[in-house]
Amino acid sequence: GAKFRYNREDHFYGVEAKELKGAFMLLDEASVTGTANIVMASVLAKGVTTIYNAACEPYLQQLCKMLNRMGAKISGIGSNMLIIEGVDQLGGTEHTMLPDMIEIGSWIGLAAMTTSELTIKKVSWDDLGQIPNVFAKLGITIERDGDDIHIPAHTEGYEIQSYIDGSIMTISDAPWPGFTPDLLSICLVVATQARGSVLIHQKMFESRLFFVDKLIDMGAKIILCDPHRATIIGHDFKSSLKATTMTSPDIRAGVSLLIAALSAKGTSIIHNIEQIDRGYERIDERLRAIGARIERIDP
Repeated sequence: GAKFRYNREDHFYGVEAKELKGAFMLLDEASVTGTANIVMASVLAKGVTTIYNAACEPYLQQLCKMLNRMGAKISGIGSNMLIIEGVDQLGGTEHTMLPDMIEIGSWIGLAAMTTSELTIKKVSWDDLGQIPNVFAKLGITIERDGDDIHIPAHTEGYEIQSYIDGSIMTISDAPWPGFTPDLLSICLVVATQARGSVLIHQKMFESRLFFVDKLIDMGAKIILCDPHRATIIGHDFKSSLKATTMTSPDIRAGVSLLIAALSAKGTSIIHNIEQIDRGYERIDERLRAIGARIERIDP
């Protein structure tokens, strides 16, 4: 029931409606932001809205559960089909946000690469999906303590698993409940010091593996097979990465390069850290709190 307008000169679009009405929607892709926007619009629309091929990440689930506590009528939470019966109004509620699973995975990778013992508190373990399993495939020991994760110091290194037929392990991304693409770059950098080899396959997005040239400059053994696949041959900590000066291309690659720098021999400089700041609040302060030697240099 909405009207869409687009201003080509200003690259601005608007969507307006006097009243929204329910409809059936089959999404081209399971977009988290797209599903969330449709859900929020549908709860106060007239009639029933069905979203098929809906995203079902924990963040989307918590939004739906919060809206239900506010008076919405949403069913199918956690599946790829959401049915929303419109209501006249919503009320207030209290809500506790889920922890950032990408940050949790980044801390796991950091602990392994720096052979450090680390405890990550209040991780909402049941909402982590494949994350603990994938890091375990890389040989990282992850211990559950209630709702906390404990990573022991990997002083003897860690060994990448192989398939039952002995072929090389492949780690790839997929829409939830598959492994999140935002942690593939972390897995890639962690593998550079593992015992064994792994194929990282970035299926969902373009141009996310081009940061590997910076890791190669640091001494990592990586073969970029094509824009979506990279083979990593681990050093098994027998050879340290070397410090360098680099530029952060995006959030996920940026924090991967930061982890590499923290494990490297010497002093590294990372430019364009605004990219890292977008996804990791006060990252330098929090790293210093656990013993990292890191400084933010003002331009």
